[in-house]
Amino acid sequence: MRAYLFPGQGSQYPGMGQDILALGEKAVQRLQEAVTILGFPIDEVLHHGTEEDLRQTRVTQPAIFLHSVILAEVMGDRFQPGMVAGHSLGEFSALTATGALTFEDGLRLVSLRASAMQKACEEQASTMAAVLGLDDDKVVALCQEVSQYAEETGTGQIVVAANFNCPGQVVISGGPMAVELASQKATETGALKVIPLSVSGAFHSPYMQSAASALNAALASTEIRTPRCPVYQNVAPCESRIDPSLIREGLSRQLTETVQWTQSIRAMLQGGANEFTELGPGKVLQGLLRKIDRQAIFVQA
Repeated sequence: MRAYLFPGQGSQYPGMGQDILALGEKAVQRLQEAVTILGFPIDEVLHHGTEEDLRQTRVTQPAIFLHSVILAEVMGDRFQPGMVAGHSLGEFSALTATGALTFEDGLRLVSLRASAMQKACEEQASTMAAVLGLDDDKVVALCQEVSQYAEETGTGQIVVAANFNCPGQVVISGGPMAVELASQKATETGALKVIPLSVSGAFHSPYMQSAASALNAALASTEIRTPRCPVYQNVAPCESRIDPSLIREGLSRQLTETVQWTQSIRAMLQGGANEFTELGPGKVLQGLLRKIDRQAIFVQA
């Protein structure tokens, strides 16, 4: 059974618009529709934007969404997913590609999500770091220890595990001081490396609550239909979901809760996936897949 994976923020690259246009007339049409829906010339940014231009959240998220969804659409009858999953933002791409969201609704939600996340980042200083070489449970325990210390000392800053990307790679997210302290403790505990991430805020943590509220208001008035195949969502990785009400619930929690990618891939394997294809820019998820299960078969789109 073929499983399709849809990447999230961080997989963008300069010139990705040229790759989209190379897919044909359907791709050109979709980019023109996107300009109208978004209200700014995202096609120009995709064609000529610098790495810095593409790093802007309001641009990055729609750009990756468009790349992924258009790839799925131009595949036509060759796109026959047995199951899908998307990493963070990629969940919206997966749901649109499988018909749970229309193209317009999916893009509007992604655009609103990006703007709300950026606003949340501006409201309160926060950051993220990648912890390499520690077990998930150890990272979670460190975050709890630091957050408890913050509560006791009144700093008000917390830190949480934001992404379980693959064994030995956990991203933590929270207040700057809390992330720094957790990073120090991780190194002392035996982490191979802790890498501060160049992000504008603490994604997938309670620091995104205002963004989640804005997204949930939009979700409440958006129709979600039954997808053409099961979806494995970030916050409920062990469930294969097709019920629109459950999908809506999963999306409503996604911004403030952990992306459980390792668990999602393992559940898909247990659910019968025997080959995987990544749809979107870059090869980030292909790399994570190989670290989660070296026997997993990757097939190009």
